[in-house]
Amino acid sequence: MTDSQDKTTTAAEGDQARRFLFEQADIRGESVHLDTAFSEILAIHQYAPGVSRLLGELLAAAVLLRSTLKFDGKLVLQARSQGQIPLLMAECSSAGEVRGIARGADLATASHFDQLLGDGSLTITVDPAKGQRYQGIVPLAGDSLAHCLDNYFKQSEQLGTRLWLAADGNRASGLLLQQLPAQITADPQQRAQQWEHVCALAATIHPEELLELGTQELLYRLYHEEPVRMFAPAGLQFQCSCSRERTLRALSAIEPGELETLLEEQGSITMDCEFCNQQYRHSREDLQDLLGPGDTQPILH
Repeated sequence: MTDSQDKTTTAAEGDQARRFLFEQADIRGESVHLDTAFSEILAIHQYAPGVSRLLGELLAAAVLLRSTLKFDGKLVLQARSQGQIPLLMAECSSAGEVRGIARGADLATASHFDQLLGDGSLTITVDPAKGQRYQGIVPLAGDSLAHCLDNYFKQSEQLGTRLWLAADGNRASGLLLQQLPAQITADPQQRAQQWEHVCALAATIHPEELLELGTQELLYRLYHEEPVRMFAPAGLQFQCSCSRERTLRALSAIEPGELETLLEEQGSITMDCEFCNQQYRHSREDLQDLLGPGDTQPILH
């Protein structure tokens, strides 16, 4: 370990991600801890324990995968299945804003991964502020979300990538290891040995350690004989990206006649955000541009 990393015990960092590098190998890593942000997301909906755990793992994974990209925008993970959770979604922006939701899981009672997210697929969407969106899809085959993501990277990436995820009813954490292009070690066999070594040590992690230990102590326990350099942590927070403007854009997809019918029945149209429960109420005046001039009656004198 470097001088900046001793064996002093540190509490879990709370809401932050932290990058680190192995100084004698072409390998990088990232850790994530979600505390308050995860609690705020869970406070909005009443999820069963198994659903909360998987949502926490998906949120941690979204943060870790965002760290592998250099862009302004967001990364979205969306799991669709025939199991007890029809839809599970998490996203993380380049600014460290996270949000997530489980949809249609009101009756989910299972705790095993294959029962909750069986017979489905996981879509990874990179949505940059500028440029084109990119999507990758991987089957939800395996005994954990981390294993499904590992399989995705085996199929789609040249550089090795592994994840370890954990969550309970209060916190979510994760660890990512990723190979880098050859700069320090040129020999392929030695590179493979270094990668196998750091992954084998990471595989000894218990979920409780991921949740309870800060990055510094966790890395010391795993790699106290390795020179590892840590970088400054990056803060994370729960922040929904919903807005009045986005709800208006959604309403623009509805035929003016249907909007008129809703206004006549209800007097206004209210849209709720599933992620944060924010309500947006739109009056006839707010929707006039969508209704069109044909729906405005002339005033008779």
